[in-house]
Amino acid sequence: KIPFSSVDRAIADGEEDGFVKILHKKGSDQILGATIVARHAGEMISEVTTAIVHKIGLSKMSSVIHPYPTQAEGIKKAADAYRRTLLTPKTKRFLGLLTKFS
Repeated sequence: KIPFSSVDRAIADGEEDGFVKILHKKGSDQILGATIVARHAGEMISEVTTAIVHKIGLSKMSSVIHPYPTQAEGIKKAADAYRRTLLTPKTKRFLGLLTKFS
């Protein structure tokens, strides 16, 4: 759940109320649904709907480049939050070792 109080455009527009929440299948990045509560929710939900219809997961959505600053940055932040869950402590240690030896 990403509050719009963490989205730069929402802050600039004084529209910090609301949030983006994207539901995904447990253990997968497959998007099952989304809730967007914000003034411009109708303009943002189509991006998530398109991802569901075309089976685009959160990992790929995280790599989408959004214009900055836009309200849709909340969607990217939600996808980024999923990707951060993939870094388990074991993975973090492994990556730390890789960077140490490179």
